[in-house]
Amino acid sequence: MPHSLSGALRRTVPAALALALLPMAAPSAAEAATSPVACGSTGRPALATQLSRDIGAAVAGRAGTVSVGLWDRTTGTWCGMHYTWHYDSASVVKAIVMQAVLRRAMESHRTLSSQEDALITAMITRSDNDATTTLWRSLGRARVQRYLQLAGLTHTTLDAGGAWGLTRITAQDELRVLALLDSANTVLSDASRAYGLRQMANVVGSQRWGTPAGAPAGIGVHVKNGWLPRATHGWRVHSIGAFTRTTGPGYRLVVLTQDNGTMGYGVTTIERIARVVHHDLNPGAAATTTSGRTSGYPGAGTPARVSEQSDGSDHGSFK
Repeated sequence: MPHSLSGALRRTVPAALALALLPMAAPSAAEAATSPVACGSTGRPALATQLSRDIGAAVAGRAGTVSVGLWDRTTGTWCGMHYTWHYDSASVVKAIVMQAVLRRAMESHRTLSSQEDALITAMITRSDNDATTTLWRSLGRARVQRYLQLAGLTHTTLDAGGAWGLTRITAQDELRVLALLDSANTVLSDASRAYGLRQMANVVGSQRWGTPAGAPAGIGVHVKNGWLPRATHGWRVHSIGAFTRTTGPGYRLVVLTQDNGTMGYGVTTIERIARVVHHDLNPGAAATTTSGRTSGYPGAGTPARVSEQSDGSDHGSFK
């Protein structure tokens, strides 16, 4: 798996991790030489070094292609790896669909209809594809494109044929998708943001694998995953998660993968990364597995059970 990260990308990663441009510390030369992950911090340089080392160790020896984006709002710490590489979105695009529907209601000065609410609930909590296609078609290509522009998702591109699961995404833009939910902004109202986070907190247990792995008790978990095999690049397996703290601002983690031989292999890669991130950002807290069982760091136990069935996200379209 290629891990090189250009100097230009290292310089541009920090600015894109928050909704506003923030000053960030650059990774040290020693860190850059020993890890494929670029990390920096405004207040905790030692934490940035630790994350770079631990995430690098988590992906060492793993087959496939991996991109990582991390932003910890409490410490001003960021990490990025292959930050602007594009992937077919699979079902993680459903978070964008939800946001576009919420924005449409805001622009019409109304609350969600009962049908919109029911469709969003099915789409996010159970990853229902029929509900997603209904919402996608109700939005239409022009409105979805306008939302991408409004939200600043400048590296996200729609599939030429309109398949929502083949929307092309980057870790950079997916961190912004999460930021639009967990931080005040002009795109989504506070009520809309709270609604979106509630939906992502209520994802069914069988789909709560990935970035939540190893999150300690007391951390709020908001997740959306995607899993799609295709003839090229094997399984795409993705997980985006916003994690909230009762004691202060939380953090966002995005892991996008492809070229996996099985879905389970991709899940394992994501969870290896997630466990070290949760451990490093929550020192002294006991890690939990995706099933809620307590385990010692670095997350002893088996990965989440997966069905090895496609999420079917490459079939829905605007027509």
